[in-house]
Amino acid sequence: MRQGSVYVNDKLAGTIMEDENGYNFTYNQAYLKSKSPIPVSLTLPLSEETYHSNVLFSFFDGLIPEGWMLNIAERNWKISRKDRMGLLLSCCQDCIGNVSIVPIEQGKEER
Repeated sequence: MRQGSVYVNDKLAGTIMEDENGYNFTYNQAYLKSKSPIPVSLTLPLSEETYHSNVLFSFFDGLIPEGWMLNIAERNWKISRKDRMGLLLSCCQDCIGNVSIVPIEQGKEER
């Protein structure tokens, strides 16, 4: 199981997880109860329910670099372009926009 903390404007907004059943995204309860939470995307509106998908959610897939940037990630980090979660966790800690993904190592707590 691989997972990452999802930040919106540097605030912990939720967690994305990949397991044998697909992908799950869950908003952090404290984030939902904060003064003015912003949805990660229009396709993932604020909700206490966990979102599930058999493929990586299109919003998160759209954060992964393309073209020559993808070629660099594939070559330097030895990540297949088919490993979408691996690319998301490796390449999206400092994305364009207000969302970032920070890998959660197995056995470690979120920051």
